[in-house]
Amino acid sequence: MSEILQYSFFQNALIIAVLASLAGGIIGTYIVVKRMSMISGSIAHTAFGGLGISYFANVNPLIGAIFFSLAAAVSIAFFRRKAKNRLDILLSFLWATGMAIGLVFIFLSPGYSTDLFTYLFGNILMVERADLWMILILDVIIILTVLVMFNSFLAVTFDEEYAEVRNLPVTFIFIVLFSLIALTVVMMIRVVGIILMIAILTLPAATAQLFSKTLKKIMLYSALITLIATVSGLIISYYLNFATGPIIVLLISMIYLFGIFLSGWKKNSHKTS
Repeated sequence: MSEILQYSFFQNALIIAVLASLAGGIIGTYIVVKRMSMISGSIAHTAFGGLGISYFANVNPLIGAIFFSLAAAVSIAFFRRKAKNRLDILLSFLWATGMAIGLVFIFLSPGYSTDLFTYLFGNILMVERADLWMILILDVIIILTVLVMFNSFLAVTFDEEYAEVRNLPVTFIFIVLFSLIALTVVMMIRVVGIILMIAILTLPAATAQLFSKTLKKIMLYSALITLIATVSGLIISYYLNFATGPIIVLLISMIYLFGIFLSGWKKNSHKTS
């Protein structure tokens, strides 16, 4: 174990694991409590359009992912009310169009797209120093914004109608919240990739919710679960020479199943006692 800590790429991966766990635990809690998994999935797949364009232009693909995911987040927040019960159509449009744009530009790019699987399924061990600084900045933005707007997010998450009665700018709050989801999505692309994104944004928070009902505790437990799974997945994938994304998601899924079993066992034991 100690020998792999000497490698700079593994040190970068550990730093990313911590940063991603913090952002994922915080934002994933809002996604689970507000039941926005399909929205986060749509934003994630729309980001692939930006990845493809950036790949074609030979710039950092995460830059394009940021712009596309933010555009999707703002569009969903703005048109969410107007779409009403047709929101699924808007999400499907963004989901499919983003993936299609990304694939078209990747196919137009000269040479073989060797990095494609990295963005689809993640490989945290291949994170570069430039990615590390970008993700650090995104993490700071996410955490500071949540600290400043915690009460506003709390209001729209648990009782949107009451927030409107209190004359809170609900649409603006959702624009900010969905934008934070978009930034978290960009962070997670390097960890588990676009295809496996929904799992890491929902399952840790869903597991934490089994054992706590307060938002702050769910965030804390979710971040810890994500960190444990990510670091463990890093070590396992390194020694097995396997892609990190699937290993991390499998660990998170196992923790979730164990959480369901433990939660059910605790409820049954309380009933019989």
